[in-house]
Amino acid sequence: MNKYELALVISVKLEEDERAAALEKVKEYVTRYGGTITNIDEWGKKKLAYDIQKMKEGFYYFIQFDADAKCPNELESALRIYEPVIRYLIVKQGE
Repeated sequence: MNKYELALVISVKLEEDERAAALEKVKEYVTRYGGTITNIDEWGKKKLAYDIQKMKEGFYYFIQFDADAKCPNELESALRIYEPVIRYLIVKQGE
């Protein structure tokens, strides 16, 4: 099992309950593809470095999880088409 971190930016246009549902769906994706979530850091609403889809802000989440090597690829393919997620990045953490 490898340790990964998922940096996630969710659209600011969503209501609070919709945003919570989107985060739950992302957590479900991680577990569906064989990952085990170890920690979730919620940074809240932050200004984006540049406009994305005409938005200047987004809600930031950092999800640490353990998974095998094929999980990040499957997770990326699911996040790529999931509309509430405007940006994501999966990074393998060092020892």
